[in-house]
Amino acid sequence: MTPQNPPGDTPADTPAEAAPESPAPASVMTFNAADASGAGGIAGDVATLAAMGAHALPVTTSILIRDSAEMFDQHAIDPDAIAEQARTVLEDISITGWKVGFLGSAEGVSTVAEILSDYPDVPLVSYLPNLGWLDDDSSAQYLEAFRELILPATEVLVGNHKTLTDFLLPEWDSDRPASPRELAVAAGEHGTRFVLVTGIMLPAKGTEQFIDNVLASPQGALTGEKFEMFDAAFVGAGDTLSAALTALLASGSEMQAAVGEALAFMDQSLDAGFRPGMGSVLPDRFFWAQPPAGEEEPAGPAGETPAEPEPTDAKAKGAQRRVH
Repeated sequence: MTPQNPPGDTPADTPAEAAPESPAPASVMTFNAADASGAGGIAGDVATLAAMGAHALPVTTSILIRDSAEMFDQHAIDPDAIAEQARTVLEDISITGWKVGFLGSAEGVSTVAEILSDYPDVPLVSYLPNLGWLDDDSSAQYLEAFRELILPATEVLVGNHKTLTDFLLPEWDSDRPASPRELAVAAGEHGTRFVLVTGIMLPAKGTEQFIDNVLASPQGALTGEKFEMFDAAFVGAGDTLSAALTALLASGSEMQAAVGEALAFMDQSLDAGFRPGMGSVLPDRFFWAQPPAGEEEPAGPAGETPAEPEPTDAKAKGAQRRVH
């Protein structure tokens, strides 16, 4: 006779009920170049998205040959391989944000644009780096494809003031620099809703030099932050800012709040930057994970996690980190 289990008991061979899964972070697909120096590209995007609490889905579009000082060459990935990377993941994982960086070639731009067109409701942040290291023909073909195929799908176009001026207003010949609104109007003619313009030089105040960073629409400037200019050359700032903004928008943040937090994150990453080689300084996207210099994390009671310390300076108060 088979023994019966007492009421309420679970048979020994019955598996325990599985614990509920934690909610998944926002998933962001980024199309960018592989940069073995870790300064920007896919490496920078993955680090920034993780630091902002998002899950990165990196699609490699090009392989850069560079160090921390300069660019030497690049090898564009075959467009079919770009498409296969992306579509294989998209059949499995739902995304809430796109980021576009350097796409390798005009053909790569066309391939990525076709993928983006299948998901028109997912916000796209596009970063346009300085492509001065490309030869003239390749650069012209790439920028024309980017203008015609990527801008119409872009929610926010991110770039340095000079880079965006050369791209959006190539005939600009005024003695004064183009305003963020004028750049937004030019981008808006191609379907882009906002531009986030960085590196706008402001008049010096004594020995202090400040730069402005402004989010603008064709109707005018919306928000921004002024930062004191760093006395160092950086690589990877643009990828850091655009990836941080993408993570925040993908997580549901409102546009102007997301821009403010992304700018604060970039500023703190640069402030904590480090020089791993003989070239430029790289952003430290995990600046918040290290205790301040000279301080040790206090030990809490056994089995307890120490409380998070209060920020001790203005920069630390600038943004709440989303960490998982």
